[in-house]
Formats: sequence, C-alpha cells, structure tokens
Amino acid sequence: MSHPNPTSVDRPIRIGIDGANIRLGGGVTHLLELLSAIDAQQMQVDKIYLWASKQTLAQMPERDWLIKVNPPSLDGSIWRRIWWQAWSLSDAAKKAQCDVLLVPGGSYVGSFHPVVTMSQNLFPFEWSAIAKNGWSLRALKFLALRLVQSSSFRHSDGVIFLTQYAKDAVLKITGPLQGACEVISHGLNPRFRYQDKTQLPMSAYSEQQPFELLYVSMIDVYKNQPQVVLAVHALRQKGYPLSLTLVGPSEPKALGQLQAVVDQVDPQGTWLHYLGPIAYEQLSIQYQKANLGIFASTCETFGMIVLEKMAAGLPLACSNQSSMSEILGRGGLYFDPNDVSSIASTIEQYLLSPQLREEKQLASHDLAAQHSWKACANKTTHFLRQVCQNYHTK
Repeated sequence: MSHPNPTSVDRPIRIGIDGANIRLGGGVTHLLELLSAIDAQQMQVDKIYLWASKQTLAQMPERDWLIKVNPPSLDGSIWRRIWWQAWSLSDAAKKAQCDVLLVPGGSYVGSFHPVVTMSQNLFPFEWSAIAKNGWSLRALKFLALRLVQSSSFRHSDGVIFLTQYAKDAVLKITGPLQGACEVISHGLNPRFRYQDKTQLPMSAYSEQQPFELLYVSMIDVYKNQPQVVLAVHALRQKGYPLSLTLVGPSEPKALGQLQAVVDQVDPQGTWLHYLGPIAYEQLSIQYQKANLGIFASTCETFGMIVLEKMAAGLPLACSNQSSMSEILGRGGLYFDPNDVSSIASTIEQYLLSPQLREEKQLASHDLAAQHSWKACANKTTHFLRQVCQNYHTK
C-alpha cells in the first residue's frame, strides 16, 4: 500500500530515526525510554523506522509500529558507520517514505529533509571543558566534532536541546539557526523511586557505620573526582566519619590522575571505593544505600544522574556550573567544582544539619516529579510534526 500524500501532515506521520552512532550509555537509554513511552495512536505516529546496530536494536521495545532495520555497515567500524550515514541514510529514509528524520546523535550530512537533530553532547561547545584535556588528540577530536555538529545544526530544519543552558551555549558558537529550536528535557524512569530516609545527626555515624557519600559519573578530567576525594579527605581529617563511593566508566588519563590522589589519601581503600561501571538497573540500589549525593561536573547537557538522585530522595551537593542549577534548582546546595575547600564546606553544611538534608531531599524530589518520559515523547513527536508542517508550508 502506498504512503499517504507526503506533503500532507494532517495525518499520522512516519518518522525515521538515525541510530547509527547510538551504541551505549545515555544515548541508548534515551532512545529506549522515548520509544517505550510513545503511544502511536494518541501521538498520531504511523510508523517509526530505526536504523541501528544489532546490539542497539536488541535493547529497543517491540512495537508493531516500530520497524527495526540493521544495515550491515552499522555493526562495523566508525568509518563504515560514517560512510553509511553520509551516503545511504537519506536514501533509506526516502525509500521508507518518512515524513521527517530524527538524528539523536546530532551529526548529519545527508540530503533528506526535513531533518531534526538533537544536541546531546555539550562538551564540544564548552571551551573550558575541552581545555582540561590540554593539547591532545582528544581535544582535537572534540573541536572537530564542534565543527561537524555546528554545521549540522545550521542546516537542520529543527534542533532539540535538552536544557535552556545548553541551547544558549551552542548558539553562542553557531549563531542563530535557520530551523526551529525547542528545549525538551529528558524524562525519568520510575525505577528511581523516592526513599524517605530519616536524617540523623553525625553522632549516629562511626567509622564502622560511616555517613556514605556517592558520586556517579564517568571518571573524566572535567568531572573533578580528584577534587571531591581531597574534599572528603579534608572533612575526615576534621573528624567526620565519611565514606565515598565512586561509580562510572573511566577515561584513562583521568583515571590515572584520580589514582594518584587516592594513593596519597587512602592507599588501603579504607573509606574510598571505586566500583567502576555498573548496570543501569543497579544504580537505584546505590542511590538507596547513600546518605548524600555529589555531582562535580563542569559540563553537562542535562545532568541525568542529578535528576535520578533527586527522584531517589538523596540530598545533593552539586557543581554550580553548566546546566545543573536548571535541573536541581532550589533542591540542592552548590559549590565551585574546581575548588576543594568550596566542595568541602558545602558538604559540611549538610553534615551539620539533618534538617537541611531533609528539606533539600523533599524539594529536589518534588522538582524531579515534573519530568517524565511520557511528556518527553509527547513534546518530541509534537515538535517533529511542527517541523514537518513548517517544511511543507515554506
């Protein structure tokens, strides 16, 4: 059966999604949650074609309207994937009679229109974050990605940003964009349920049962784990019975810098524990065990970890940079992530006041409740339809 009139959008639309470089981490989580939350009938979606690797497709939900397509190139090297995106994606979208193409990875050089790109990686647009890598191949890679994504955003018919902060930061580099722009925040998985913890005075804790701090994030130079470790060490020197757990994958240079600090302050692993990466499904367990969450990044497009900790009822000591305050708002206390004394004094405010901990955990939980994947799916499909309409009425 032929597709309805491709110039009409007063009907269910057919969406294509480029998942060529959506392979792990937050990108896969976003795609999984988005597709799981879509009600095709209510949101007037005819079909969604998803082009991705076998591994990515296997993690996506089974829906009768979701067509999973696995071009062999997408299981190959990065160069094969780039080649496929550049030379085959547009033809695939046309053959599938898509009304609009969504590119969550943000990089697009094809000929198909209308196309909507997403800005999910702020790092290439924040010079302060790139500079932490020094003059290195990694820094050059991010500068190259800035050029590619800037060009993609300028030539897109629509661009989705995750926060207003990220939008403003990108537009400082790109200048005004010709396509429509929309801020659509991520949602929140219900597994991160609120846990009402009784907030105890520090006299209730000891070296055998310490007050537990948790920092979940990739070990990277702009995440400032060494500064956090030194801040906790300084507080322990003052007599506070604290432990610190770090969770997340690692970048080699940053892990080396972190290990050097650990060797100085806790070589026996008495109070500092690095668990490495853990399964997404296990994160909620770590949140429930902790007494206080820490997040010390200087560059975040959205801050999903912050939102998850908010939902779980963890009081939060958080970086005052990038988009974090847009997510956490009045639900936390803030510090300068480059300043060990600032981090330590902010944590100490929580240690000294059970009432403050209770107040912030309640406030942050209320703010987290405003985020849902259903709302994200609704706003995303509505924006895709709007871009279609704008494109066909030019």
